[in-house]
Amino acid sequence: MEPVYQIEGLTFGYPGRPACLRELDLTITRGERLALAGANGCGKTSLLLLMAGLLFPTGGTVAFEGQPLSESALDAAPFGPRFRRSVGMLFQNPDSQLFCPTVAEELAFGPIQLKLPQEELERRVEDCLGLMDITHLRDRPPHALSAGEKKRVALASLLVLSPSVLLLDEPTAGLDPRSQSALVDLLGELAQAGLTLVTATHDMVLLPHLADRLVVLGEDHRVAREGAVEEILEDEEFLQSVNLIHEHRHRHGPVVHSHPHSHDHGHDHGHGHDGPSSLKGGEEG
Repeated sequence: MEPVYQIEGLTFGYPGRPACLRELDLTITRGERLALAGANGCGKTSLLLLMAGLLFPTGGTVAFEGQPLSESALDAAPFGPRFRRSVGMLFQNPDSQLFCPTVAEELAFGPIQLKLPQEELERRVEDCLGLMDITHLRDRPPHALSAGEKKRVALASLLVLSPSVLLLDEPTAGLDPRSQSALVDLLGELAQAGLTLVTATHDMVLLPHLADRLVVLGEDHRVAREGAVEEILEDEEFLQSVNLIHEHRHRHGPVVHSHPHSHDHGHDHGHGHDGPSSLKGGEEG
């Protein structure tokens, strides 16, 4: 498979703080569904920002289609504009990327920056409003929408540019069950259409619906393990060692027993889940 991202020896730290990513090596192939998991603060969001060209390594390289990402590379044509069209990032908090007066203007902003012809711009906006089922919101201000509606608008503002790669930071966080399930279904459709999806999450229950391959970042800010999602999720001892699940003790009358729980959900003392539509995503600190 053709590599889209090649990450070699990646180290990154914010000024005045210890490195939050250390010596990462990772290859992501075209059309792959990859998840990044790890305890809060392990560097998942920072890795997505590096892949989006919004931060740059302090050591090693992040290369997109063979070109290492740097400020100078992204400022130069033709690579810079091509990269910005190809890669879109959905932030955990959609308020971080919604700033236009109306939903329609939000979707038009990116195409305007690319200087698309007016007819093409309008066609793309209408298509994405319909795709995301938000046509009825076109004249509404984004800040007045629900959390689920904001996520849809933010994702539509990326899809209007016809990207080949989506970087998703906790995409289901803060959504009600119906919105969460609908978003998971949509991401599945985008993957079937050939998009490369890289999703940062600590939602262990939704992981099999979001990705096929999993990269786990440890609390030492290095890759702790990578492999098939189902294989890693079956290894409860490993998940506990990287602080993704914990043992929670229950008392039923005189009997005390324990079960593993992920850190981002409320405990289900009935020990059952109904799948994606029954869950609420957590927030990453």
